[in-house]
Amino acid sequence: MTQIPVAIRLDKSKTVLHLDYEQAQFSLNAEYLRVYSPSAEVRGHGVGQEVLQVGKRAVRIIGVEAVGNYALKLVFSDGHDSGLYDWAYLHELAQTEADKWQQYLQRLTAAGASRDA
Repeated sequence: MTQIPVAIRLDKSKTVLHLDYEQAQFSLNAEYLRVYSPSAEVRGHGVGQEVLQVGKRAVRIIGVEAVGNYALKLVFSDGHDSGLYDWAYLHELAQTEADKWQQYLQRLTAAGASRDA
């Protein structure tokens, strides 16, 4: 069963998206959402084609748009707006944030890259 948030709020700083579910609440950082965008630009067009996102520490969410009854389109301050975060993917990101964030930091370190622009 797909978890659909009962409330979605963007904080005033535009750096945290709050998702309220019936049984839990999550606060997801804009940088985390940006580097795990479901877009082809980030994910590539197949396994092993993912593109490491660097320099996204200061990114903000400047728009949140509902897409039908199945997803959100997030518009980021760096101009990225092509990923559709369906409810299942958003819930997965929320539940696995700690592990995914550590994986991202490890990939940055391995690439000699930075979160800063």
